[in-house]
Amino acid sequence: MKKNFLQKYGFVFFMLIGIIAGCITGAVWPGATCLEPLGTVFINLMFCVVVPMVFFSISSAIANTESVKKAGKVMGTTIMTFFATAGIAAIIMYVIVRLIPLVDNNYSFTQGTVDEPLSLGNMIINFFTKPDFIELWSRRAILPLIVAAILFGFGVQMNGGKESEVAKLLSKITDCILSTVKIITYYAPIGFFGFFAYLVATYGPELIGDYSKTLIIYYVVSFLYMFIFFPIYAQFGGGKGGAKVMFKHLFAPSAVAFGTCSSVATIPTNMQEAKDTGVSKEVYDIVLPLGATMHMDGSSMSAIIKVAFLFALFGQDFTTGRAILAILVAVFSSVAMSGIPGGGGTGELVLCTIFFPNQLAIAYPIAIALGNLIDPPATMVNAAGDYVATFIVSKYVDGKDWLQKKLKS
Repeated sequence: MKKNFLQKYGFVFFMLIGIIAGCITGAVWPGATCLEPLGTVFINLMFCVVVPMVFFSISSAIANTESVKKAGKVMGTTIMTFFATAGIAAIIMYVIVRLIPLVDNNYSFTQGTVDEPLSLGNMIINFFTKPDFIELWSRRAILPLIVAAILFGFGVQMNGGKESEVAKLLSKITDCILSTVKIITYYAPIGFFGFFAYLVATYGPELIGDYSKTLIIYYVVSFLYMFIFFPIYAQFGGGKGGAKVMFKHLFAPSAVAFGTCSSVATIPTNMQEAKDTGVSKEVYDIVLPLGATMHMDGSSMSAIIKVAFLFALFGQDFTTGRAILAILVAVFSSVAMSGIPGGGGTGELVLCTIFFPNQLAIAYPIAIALGNLIDPPATMVNAAGDYVATFIVSKYVDGKDWLQKKLKS
């Protein structure tokens, strides 16, 4: 019995110990910031393996799908699911910030400088393509890499599909990469100890500073969103017992995302949990890598609260029209940056350029500060939501009773 418990929950148990120990260490020892390298080693290992994983898993999933039509159905359902849940998340946060004032207009501002914003044309080019093949093999080019993987997968489909030697090779390489990930995860508890010790030692004092009310609201709403709406999505997608099954597998991706602040680094954990849940390989191999760059529930909520905070500071009305525009701009500007911790400030820059052009040097550093402090729960909602999204996609691809069939088998 003890052996079975450790086999089933050992990874989660030791990871939880690492997180708790890290939080305690960071709280009692300000010098715990020196432990950051322990966490950085873990995330670097993940980043090194996740780039080839994204390419081979997506191209393999499409190449080994029964037909081009089914592969297209999985992708189409996935994207519609992402937009629907992101819209729901943004509306929830908008209602909350309209009901609860975020600031009292007594803040002092620090001037700052910003880089020249990218033009719309250059943003589109950089988001979806790279000028050289070698530039694709980087976590900073995840969306262009996904585009390349999709095109290559359909190319294999047009040349023999799942019966071709190339499709079989792609599948074998994907399996080998997943085994490599299992080896890396043995180090995860140590990595999380270092990450959370650094996080608490660095940001702990700021959480009770000037931005405390906004931060508390966002953190509370993020967890409430997970515990209220994720079960609804899981029950909708998985049918009877969907929410119960989801909760059994939700902690690991939530913890990885919260600790690393990276949706991309959470892909391997999400894939393992989806596999253990019974989600079909052709679904999770497409949904999860796409979700790491396109599923933005947490980012939609963070965009709303950041813009609402700045509108309140500058005494402007955050109307519904402006809220809708903020959501669209935030999703578009951050879609290629969501796999990188902190998001590179791109979303904040675009939002401030559009809504606060006359206060740009003031608004931008404030938005960056808020973005950094709410990045952990935002990424947690983004990445853990990718796993939950596989339930919904499975319903439309594998049938509404897909989970019940897996539970009976």
